[in-house]
Parts: sequence; structure tokens; C-alpha cells
Amino acid sequence: MEWTTKQMMAIALSRELENGKTYIVGTGLPLIGATLAKNTHAPTASLLLESGLFEGNPQEVPTSVSDLRLNYHASALWPQYRYFAFQSVYAKRGLIDKGFLGGAQIDPYGNLNSTSIGDYFAPHSRFTGSGGANGIATYCDTVTVMKHEKRRFTENIDYVTSPGWVDGPNGRANAGLDPNKGPRAVITEYCVLRFGEDKRMYLAEYFEGCTPEFIQENTGFELDLSKAVPAEPPTKEVLEILKTKVDPTGLMT
Repeated sequence: MEWTTKQMMAIALSRELENGKTYIVGTGLPLIGATLAKNTHAPTASLLLESGLFEGNPQEVPTSVSDLRLNYHASALWPQYRYFAFQSVYAKRGLIDKGFLGGAQIDPYGNLNSTSIGDYFAPHSRFTGSGGANGIATYCDTVTVMKHEKRRFTENIDYVTSPGWVDGPNGRANAGLDPNKGPRAVITEYCVLRFGEDKRMYLAEYFEGCTPEFIQENTGFELDLSKAVPAEPPTKEVLEILKTKVDPTGLMT
């Protein structure tokens, strides 16, 4: 069997979803991973999209969170202001299990920057900012999807848009955040990273064609490599569903 890097990322993302749990999902690979999970091992997972769709059951790849294919068997199609209210209230009550995020920079504790590179008042680059990401990171467990580059995985980020574990085991509690919620995984084109008891990022799984040493060379801070194992390859059945049903045109993967 052969698969692309993005297909492996989508499969790794899909493995983060479980039956009976609720997830906030955005555009791109998280949407592909969630759709794959719904079509394989997690058919009763509930997807909440920022466009206001809830519990859609897409049968093939949606191009964005506003794609009408997401309406299939959806239980609700709300105006966007109701989505924000639902996200806020239900996340605070612990009723949303995970959210999927991205960013320009990430540090060892999973703090994300999607605001600016360089000084905030005179940045080299200015990005779109938080959107709903800060609320998700504040109240939910998170999975981050990142391009794996040393300049992005850095010891100190230029701006904290969305909190991770802040600065260690007590960081969230000291900041007035729920200490039991926080980043759980970071998925890149090379690997899956997770967080240990010290709340620092470590290498959990590396994809075919990569080595732990190569991943460390492309990371701007020291990683614990001692727990790293090769990622489980996709089964023939899952890969077939991804290629022929979820994303048959290869639009996203």
C-alpha cells in the first residue's frame, strides 16, 4: 500500500476521535480526518463546525466548513452567533471533548501563536488572530495541526494567542484556567507529538520515512525521543475509504 504524507496526517487526526464524543472541527485536514473517523471507527462522534452546523455526517470530502455536503443528516443548522454561544456555554461546562487548532508558532508547552511574528506593535508578519481558537484552547482539550519547521517549533513564541500548558504542570491553574484541559497532541507531516507529566512536548510516533533524529533537527527546542515508536500504518480498508469515499479526487490529501 502507498499513501501520501497528508493522507497519513488525516489518518492520524482521525485516530484522535472517538464514538460518542463532541469535537469542534475547522477547515482543511481536521475536517478530512473527522470525516474519515465518521466513516470508519467513530460514526457516532458529533462534529461542531464554526459555520453553525452540528452533528453533520458527511459522506465525502467537504471543501470548507460552509460546504453544503456537511448538511447531510445534520441535527442543526444555526446562524453563526448561535454557534459561538453554544461553543462558549458548552465548552465551559466540559461538554466539548476536543477542538482542532493550527498556528504559526508553537512552544514546548503547546502555547500557540496565530497573531504576529516579531514585535506585536511592529511585526514582521501579521496574521488573522484568534478567531475562536482562544476559547477552544481555554476550555477544551486540543489537537494542533502544524507544518513541522524549526522556525515554527520554537522555545519562545512571539505572542500567545491560544494557551497550552502555559509553562508547566501548574501553569494553567496559576493562570486561572482549567488544569485538566489542555493540548493533547500535535500532528505534523513527520510525526505525532504528545505531552508528558511535565507538560512538555515529546515525540510519540514518527511516520514512515522519518527518524527521531531528523525530527529533532527540525525542531527548535529539545524533544524527549525516548518514547518514540513508528506510527501504525493505515489498514487497507481505512486507506481505501479515504481514497475512494472521503477524498476521491485528492482535493485535500
